[in-house]
Amino acid sequence: MWKFKTPGIPDDEFERAEKVPITKEEVRVIQISKARLKPGQIVYDIGCGSGSISIEAALQIESSGKVLAIDYDETAIELTKRNIEKFGLTNISVIHGNAKEKILELEEADTIFIGGTGGDTKEIVELCENKLKTNGRIVIGIILIETLYSVLQVLEKLQFESVDITQVTISKSRKTTTGTMMLARNPVTIISATRI
Repeated sequence: MWKFKTPGIPDDEFERAEKVPITKEEVRVIQISKARLKPGQIVYDIGCGSGSISIEAALQIESSGKVLAIDYDETAIELTKRNIEKFGLTNISVIHGNAKEKILELEEADTIFIGGTGGDTKEIVELCENKLKTNGRIVIGIILIETLYSVLQVLEKLQFESVDITQVTISKSRKTTTGTMMLARNPVTIISATRI
């Protein structure tokens, strides 16, 4: 389906559902780059939503790696499964349930993506510290300022290194009857860090 090694699958290539979030294409590209993925890695996608990060990560880690996609929303789980099938991938396992419970059952990860968490991001980061291999990467997509503050505090407390904060504001073109206009999307803050 996606015949390129570079990330950045257009959003309209994914199956979508109302009220199930998708990490937008340009933000997804930055998150994938911050993860520093390579073949054979184990990756968590916590709050997988439509599965766009899972799909992009699975392509980067190739068939020798494995993505564990977790979400508590049944609609998101079904949507992620449809996207996995659409892209013909076999290296993604989909897990339905509360991430705070499911994380404890998982094998150690090389990289952890944290997206929509229903307000539990700080607690999930704390749980992930024990599941992330030494020199493993964590990449967190954040919209709320309060979440940003709490995550930075916990990363400092847990002594993560190379903490990077990148805020992205994307504008996309849209045709109108008189020409082309740029529409701004909501800013997203991406925090990435390394476990020592």
